[in-house]
Amino acid sequence: MADLWQQFTQRKASAPVQFIKYAISGGAATAVNIIVFYLLSLLVIPALNEQDIVVRVAHLSVGALSDAIRARNAMINNGLAFIFSNLTAYLLNILWVFESGRRYPPVDFALSKLGIIQHETLRARIHRTAEVALFYAVSGVAFVIGTILLGVLINNLRFTTTAAFGVQVVVAVLINYVLRKFVIFKG
Repeated sequence: MADLWQQFTQRKASAPVQFIKYAISGGAATAVNIIVFYLLSLLVIPALNEQDIVVRVAHLSVGALSDAIRARNAMINNGLAFIFSNLTAYLLNILWVFESGRRYPPVDFALSKLGIIQHETLRARIHRTAEVALFYAVSGVAFVIGTILLGVLINNLRFTTTAAFGVQVVVAVLINYVLRKFVIFKG
């Protein structure tokens, strides 16, 4: 039991515990995403309609929007929420779930051609920058797929904003876990 607790309190963990930690971190990032998305959708860039479960349960008043406007606004709000939730995800991933520091051969190749590969501090910073760029690129892939799906579900299939948002969150989580585990971080 002490070993299990230790796996939760430090970065190194067995695969099942690591996945649980990833799920917890992802839950926190998803919570940030949901909070930002709905605050924007309710207060800044309207994206909800009267049929939406959040509107009905909270007894909110929203203006009428066409499906096309609602889809566009939901996609904008999703983009803004992505920025905040992705920062949350990156910080939790490097601090608790995965080990940072995977080496990227193309980066080392470029550094050797520039004659600066022997400068370890600079090399580490460049690798960290590459890691962050890859993290956002991977998240960007999941974001683009999810956002297109969000727009299609609302505009073409007439899903409520909340149902479409839920589907895109699940799709993004699955894509992100696989790519982060096997492309960005060291196991």
